Amino acid sequence: MTIKNLLIEADAIQVGVTESDWQKVIQLAASPLVAQGYISEDYSQAVIDNTLSHGAYYVFDEGVAIPHARPECGVNRNCFSLVLLEHPIRFAGSEKADIVIMFGAEDSNAHIEEGIRAIVALLDNDERMTKLRAANSREEVIALL
Repeated sequence: MTIKNLLIEADAIQVGVTESDWQKVIQLAASPLVAQGYISEDYSQAVIDNTLSHGAYYVFDEGVAIPHARPECGVNRNCFSLVLLEHPIRFAGSEKADIVIMFGAEDSNAHIEEGIRAIVALLDNDERMTKLRAANSREEVIALL
């Protein structure tokens, strides 16, 4: 299943978010996945704890954050969540990011290979990134994916 299909199925696309607290953004990204039963409520706290312990290693120069935790931290099913922030924020002192893609993978191989490969393929297009940042609705995002 593609990122697009997983995002639609989980109803996990949030556009125009104005939150500036990175921990709340992590919780926002997790909330639709928790509501659908894809991850446990503990998953977002595991992401926050990892960030506090190891830094925001998941923030990339392109302004994209890909917060995630290990499968055993509460992943019930492979999933993705997308949050588009109105204004870029720092995650625990990281570079600023305004595109947040949380993912959960059921096993470590999928966690690294499928999840990150799918995200990189999606975002490895400057034109798509520009349009994604300008999107004003869930429907616009879906059309871009």
